[in-house]
Amino acid sequence: MNQLTLSILAFTGGIFLAMQGGLNAQLGVLLKNPLLASLVAFFCSTTFAFLVIAFSVKSMPSAQQLKEVPWYLWSAGGFFSLIGVSLYYYTIPKLGVSTMISLGLCGQVFFSVVAGHFGWFNLPVEPVTAKRLLGVTAMIIGILLINKK
Repeated sequence: MNQLTLSILAFTGGIFLAMQGGLNAQLGVLLKNPLLASLVAFFCSTTFAFLVIAFSVKSMPSAQQLKEVPWYLWSAGGFFSLIGVSLYYYTIPKLGVSTMISLGLCGQVFFSVVAGHFGWFNLPVEPVTAKRLLGVTAMIIGILLINKK
């Protein structure tokens, strides 16, 4: 896939994340429990992912491939997803969707720049450059403008 297509897909993914955040935050308010909303969302996500895999995956990983996966990769992502998503569902009704998403995105960008610089999580190293710092600064200024009353 070319860069434009990948960029459009990433942008679309962001739209879907904002949509699910707003909808599931509303569910959390109605259920009076953002963790319960997270449980419902993850259960539905698991069901949908299972159906997509059942109809699209041609082969499953071998037993050897499964053994090679470090133990923490089986649960760490889900744990951090639960915390992050539950915090979204908790804060969206209190802050508003644009404020929460902009602040959440700021946290993601900040952490990703640091993690990329050091190559954490066995990902490619992306050194911090003046251009990246300018981009993070511009984003922070944008978030301040979005959230200015």
